[in-house]
Amino acid sequence: MGGLENFLFSFFNLKVMATYLPLVAQGLALTILLALLIVVSGLALGLALAVLRSFGIRPLNWLIIFTVDLFRALPPLVIIVLLFFGLPAMGLGLSGFAATWLSLTLVLMAFSEEIYWAGITAVPKGQWEAARSTGLSFLATLRLVVLPQALRITIPPLTNRTIAITKGTALGSVVGVSEILGAAQSAMSFSANPTPLTMGAIAYLILFIPVVALGRWIETRFAWKR
Repeated sequence: MGGLENFLFSFFNLKVMATYLPLVAQGLALTILLALLIVVSGLALGLALAVLRSFGIRPLNWLIIFTVDLFRALPPLVIIVLLFFGLPAMGLGLSGFAATWLSLTLVLMAFSEEIYWAGITAVPKGQWEAARSTGLSFLATLRLVVLPQALRITIPPLTNRTIAITKGTALGSVVGVSEILGAAQSAMSFSANPTPLTMGAIAYLILFIPVVALGRWIETRFAWKR
């Protein structure tokens, strides 16, 4: 068997692909579900923390800053392992799926809070003053004047961070989550052939190329311009 034939047999084995395609497809579906849950919950929690921080309650702000810095500093894999293996010792066991979702949600929450906060503080002070001078309350000013401008400013960094964190779903394979990588690894073990890893790579391309393209369109369509 020549070098090219050996390569094709190892990484593009059609028989192995046909056998384990359903398993990898299930992993792709699970990855999409996990990524959607992470994005929705992480961005929502980050925005909530940024809004709370804008009230300027010092003890609350200290707590928010500590929480955000903690989850920005810890590697996502460490958080997943701590939650999955550590919480059962406290009687709070989580499934691998739940541990992965919660871990990556907390990481996205931390980074998105800082991005939202940077957007809020980037809105000129005169915007606040002008809105308040018309009789709007603090909450109304924040909701109607400041946040719409801040969100447009934050679109590019939020898009990049969201794409980066959703790729972290592959870390779920460490705690037995059969997402794309986990399914590909299982198929590789059963088949004794690395072709399922190639299938996993293709699945990631199928998933993330449209996501990257959508993110680029969102940036150009909705991003704030001077």
